Amino acid sequence: MKKALITGITGQDGSYLAEFLLSKGYEVHGLIRRASTFNTNRIDHIYVDPHSSNAKFFLHYGDLSDSSQLINLIYEIEPDEIYNLGAQSHVRVSFDTPEYTGDITGLGTTRLLEAIKCSGIKTKFYQASSSEMFGASKPPQNEKTLFYPRSPYAVAKVYSYWMVVNYREGYDMFACNGILFNHESPRRGETFVSRKITRAVANIVAGKQKKLYLGNLKAKRDWGYAPEYVVCQWLMLQQDKPDDYVIGTGESVTVEDFVREAFSYVNLDWKEYVEIDPKYFRPTEVDFLCADISKAKKVLNWEPKVKVHELVKIMVDADMEMLGLKPIGDGAKILDSKGIDWTKNKVTIG
Repeated sequence: MKKALITGITGQDGSYLAEFLLSKGYEVHGLIRRASTFNTNRIDHIYVDPHSSNAKFFLHYGDLSDSSQLINLIYEIEPDEIYNLGAQSHVRVSFDTPEYTGDITGLGTTRLLEAIKCSGIKTKFYQASSSEMFGASKPPQNEKTLFYPRSPYAVAKVYSYWMVVNYREGYDMFACNGILFNHESPRRGETFVSRKITRAVANIVAGKQKKLYLGNLKAKRDWGYAPEYVVCQWLMLQQDKPDDYVIGTGESVTVEDFVREAFSYVNLDWKEYVEIDPKYFRPTEVDFLCADISKAKKVLNWEPKVKVHELVKIMVDADMEMLGLKPIGDGAKILDSKGIDWTKNKVTIG
């Protein structure tokens, strides 16, 4: 039985990855931060009492700022694979907390890599890199595109990216960077623009919200479906040699397009409900991100099944259902037709 350690396991990607690895027969360990309130709702449905004889899912308290705990965990678990998904991952917030973002999103990766080196354990390492690293570079962006980060978050991710490359080349580590473009789902945090939009649509239909306040509507992004992307994370660590991969859909639309699609799905005119609030603009903007996934198609034999227009329907339906409203139903039909088994509490890739 393979063992995996996932940082950021309570997040969107961490929860989907944990489900996927458990379905593959892994023993899964997750790193969570100690807090006065619980933040495990995305993984509660897969939790098993660790005293149970069939338990394969375990949670450990720790933090990417605590080197000694990271070293102890790696010694204790001896994982075959480590997935570093933990970060301060909100781009706009990174402008308000640049030092903290640098410490966790940047130095946190170094602490993990150093813990692996010091432990002497042979493990494979996945780093969650980001399309935000490309910033102002012209699209489409691939593995050879120059980085031009436009936020403290992106700068921290670039630092992590090159540390992974450095440890791979300097210490012969099996370490990979997954440069993932925007990927969303019903589990996306409510302050991220995609979920903010679909949740607002459901709230407006339910009569619980009157307006949706957004920032830059002209930014173009390559949006995909998160459960498909975690499979890529796993695939990267199953290759004979470590490498870096760009993951996306190859299609980009503006935030305005996303908004229009979400509102039209429930027969509403978005212009009647959306207002622009300057506080949501970034000091430095990223205008256009679009993935060139040629390498992932060739080496990983992977390409996405769900594109942005289908993603919007999946997310709106899920937010409608969460409020007790009857979903339109196209979202579930899309997932069924794409070979994805989707239920209220679990997503697995067929």
